Amino acid sequence: MALKNKVLLIILDGQPWRDARRYMGNLEGWVQSGEARVWKMRAVLPSTSASCYASIHTGVTPQEHHVVSNQSIFRVKQADIFSQVREAGGKTGAVTHSFWSEFFNRAPFDMVRDIEYDEPESPINHGRFHTMTGYGHKNQMTPSDADLFATLTMLTERHNIDYGILHTCTLDSMGHRFGHDCHEMDDACFAIDAMLAHFLPRWRKNGYEVIVTADHGQSDRGHHGGRGEDQQDVALYWFGGGEGPKEDLLLDQLQLAPTILSRMGAPIADTMKAEPFLK
Repeated sequence: MALKNKVLLIILDGQPWRDARRYMGNLEGWVQSGEARVWKMRAVLPSTSASCYASIHTGVTPQEHHVVSNQSIFRVKQADIFSQVREAGGKTGAVTHSFWSEFFNRAPFDMVRDIEYDEPESPINHGRFHTMTGYGHKNQMTPSDADLFATLTMLTERHNIDYGILHTCTLDSMGHRFGHDCHEMDDACFAIDAMLAHFLPRWRKNGYEVIVTADHGQSDRGHHGGRGEDQQDVALYWFGGGEGPKEDLLLDQLQLAPTILSRMGAPIADTMKAEPFLK
C-alpha cells in the first residue's frame, strides 16, 4: 500500500487554548496569512498527560485503554497510529517522553536499551526518548525544545519517515511550576513559538503535513486532569491540504488518530470510531 501523504504531529504538552491563541504569534500569523487553519479540540477525561497520550494515538477513551493516570504505564492493547502506518508499509519516528515508547513499542522502558533505537520491524522504527528523571518543582528536567525539533528534523531527513511525532513537556512543566497568569508562562510560550517557527517551514518544504496541538490544557493554578475548558480545551493548528470543518466546530481528541491515518491513506483500525475531521 502506497501512502499518499507524510504527517508530523507536534504535541506541546499542557498548553491551553487561551495561551495558544494569545501568545503563539508565529502560528497565528500563518493562520492569518491562510497558510494554516486552527480549531479548538477537547481532550478526554481524565485530562491527565498519560491518558491523553494513549487516547491521541489509539482513538479510544481512557476507560477503554485503561491508562487512567501517570502511574498506569504499560503497552496498550489497541491499535494505534504507529501500528497502522507500519501495516501500510510506512516508516515511523518519535521524539518524545519515554511514556510513548512504553505505550506503543514495549514496556517497561529500559534507559540504556530504549533511550535511542532504530528498529525496522518495531511499531516505532526510529525512537529518540527522554525520561525527565528527577523532575520536580525545583528542576524541570526538560530538554531544550530546539534540540527536540532538530532531532525530529534529523529523523525526517536521515530516515525519510512517513509519520513522526514530537512531544515536549516544557509548557506543562512551566504551568505546574508558575501557573498561567504570569510573566514566566508568557515568555515560555513566546520562546517555544519562535523555536518552532524555525523548523516548520523546513518540514513543509520536505513534503510533510503538520499538526501542532496539545494533549490537554491547564488551569491558572497549573492543574489538569479534571473537567473544564481550561483543563481540556486546546488549539489544533493544521498545515496541509484537504478540506476541514468550519472554524467554530469543537473537535474531539478521539478524532485525531483516524484523521491522521485518513490523511496518510493508512488503514483506520476498527476500534477508532470517531470520524476524521480532515478530508
